[in-house]
Amino acid sequence: MNEPTGKYSITMPRDIAEAAKARSGHSGLSAYVAAAVARQIERDNLNELIQVAEAEHGPITEGEIQSLRDQLHQAREQQTHGGASAA
Repeated sequence: MNEPTGKYSITMPRDIAEAAKARSGHSGLSAYVAAAVARQIERDNLNELIQVAEAEHGPITEGEIQSLRDQLHQAREQQTHGGASAA
């Protein structure tokens, strides 16, 4: 990260801290935790956008979700088969 940093003290369950430390690799625990927090902030922001959209347009139905999943699956299949046949 090229942004200014600050030093913070956090408390978390020991097993989670040890697992994060083991997975953090050469970048270190601070970078690993910062990336995890950044991902959580992205998820929180996305959930806020979803709430605003649902308030304006109504909730998304299970059928709509499944339809979009099917479209995504089909696009991935086409991408995979298209790439394999081009090779």
